[in-house]
Amino acid sequence: MRVVSLVPSLTEAVAVTLPGVLVGATDWCSHPADLAVTRVGGTKNPDVDRVVALAPDLVIANEEENRAPDLDALRAAGLDVLVTEVRTVPQALTELDRVLTACGAPGRPAWLAEAEAVWSSLPAPAERRSAVVPVWRRPWIVLGRDTFAGDVLARLGVDHVHARHPERYPRVPPAELRAAAPDLVVLPDEPYRFTAGDGPEAFPGLPCALVSGRHLTWYGPSLTEAPRVLAVALRAARR
Repeated sequence: MRVVSLVPSLTEAVAVTLPGVLVGATDWCSHPADLAVTRVGGTKNPDVDRVVALAPDLVIANEEENRAPDLDALRAAGLDVLVTEVRTVPQALTELDRVLTACGAPGRPAWLAEAEAVWSSLPAPAERRSAVVPVWRRPWIVLGRDTFAGDVLARLGVDHVHARHPERYPRVPPAELRAAAPDLVVLPDEPYRFTAGDGPEAFPGLPCALVSGRHLTWYGPSLTEAPRVLAVALRAARR
């Protein structure tokens, strides 16, 4: 089986579960750190010819991460493309099972069973807090409706204030973000690398939780430790 992954989360899941199956991945596929495969460009601009030249049996993609024209071009070249949709934690677990099965996994890997157990046994949050969750700066873009990261936070007791916005990733000026009067601001280190000196200063007087973007937005082996890692960062953000 030869697989090309166009999604960092799925790259890690396949590489950990089925060593040697991946022959190509994007430039943004950073886990596992020692992954040695052909790089095929970005998630939004993969080199279609390079992917085709790898002669994969399957290309795995995601409806949010990847562009429909690129996936259509791969199909037109005769490749089999599996497209995932991940908006919630349960959906992530189901889609991971589907992807790994399609890639030749003989059964559910231990890490996926562990992730399911961890998330299904989460205690009810002791409190609920509201948050704004920027994912980009210049322009400021935040989590909106129907996102995987939003569902992750909600399960940990954090309700982001733009969860009912008509857009999934709306552009919202900083003044409007502050006017929403959230309890805290959640700042991941990807896709935009927010740091203590780049982000918190835009929200004077508000607690800011600097969190691991991989644990907030990736759906793969990191799911097993995401609740613990994120909870520590969120607890540290207090008034």
